[in-house]
Amino acid sequence: MNFFDKLDAVMKQDFGGRGLLGSLPPSPLSLAAKELFCARRALILTGFPVLCPDGSVIGETDGPLGSADLAFALKANGCQVTVATDAHSSELVKAALSVRCPDVPVTVLPETGTRAFSEQLLDTLCPTHVITLERPGKAADGHYHNMRGEIIDFMTADADCFLELAARRNIRTLSIGDGGNEMGMGAFRKEIESFVPCGEIICTAASADCVLAGGVSNWWGIGAAALLSMETGAFLLPSEAQETEMLRRVIEAGGVDGTTKLREMTVDHLPLSVHLEILRDVSSLVRKAQEEQAA
Repeated sequence: MNFFDKLDAVMKQDFGGRGLLGSLPPSPLSLAAKELFCARRALILTGFPVLCPDGSVIGETDGPLGSADLAFALKANGCQVTVATDAHSSELVKAALSVRCPDVPVTVLPETGTRAFSEQLLDTLCPTHVITLERPGKAADGHYHNMRGEIIDFMTADADCFLELAARRNIRTLSIGDGGNEMGMGAFRKEIESFVPCGEIICTAASADCVLAGGVSNWWGIGAAALLSMETGAFLLPSEAQETEMLRRVIEAGGVDGTTKLREMTVDHLPLSVHLEILRDVSSLVRKAQEEQAA
């Protein structure tokens, strides 16, 4: 297997048993690497809200870490980066960015009037790329859903229009998800409806130009850093200490595991050790490939 194949295999380990990954074609990593390398101004959208047992709403731990790793790698390649999220996840995103790239600005999406806000934000930033990572997307019924098929419109800032607006403006789009209910995942509609529980309900309607699916969305933040490392010759992945500290700070800021709804050092019900093993495997792949390039 080449580097792309090996990276894709690591990213698509389905520890959570979502059912989607085994049915998907190989990820378009050559295209993804090109898009990430060419990005000069990137807008990253993230933040998935969770309704907690006490009735409060807060963002989950999947999303902020991956967005921070992605933002760092893009910025290291000379790209201007802005992250947009909603009020439920803004402090979580800031907490993750504080470890990797604290100078990256965070824009908070409003609860109403999001389309006009989105148009103005695109006018202001003039991004070359819009990247979504673990951000809810609207299904064919016009609603946002969690993995159980429940409608979550009441706690989700209506940001689905970003992909449509980007397409109209010839802005390239890249979307990352792990379950089928995230922005841009409509590219895998057939697989999502066939293999994911409630897939016919939750599958998002819109597709991005390039779509990456993994066992956990955060992992593709690491994966994107790996792709950019190979493109630039630098090593842009986080250390295990940085990844651990990001999760600690996100939890401290109020983040919860999206599956268990608990404030603990887990993401999608997987312990920190699993995520660090993914990081370790990808780091090893990059270092070995870079050594072979240099030989």
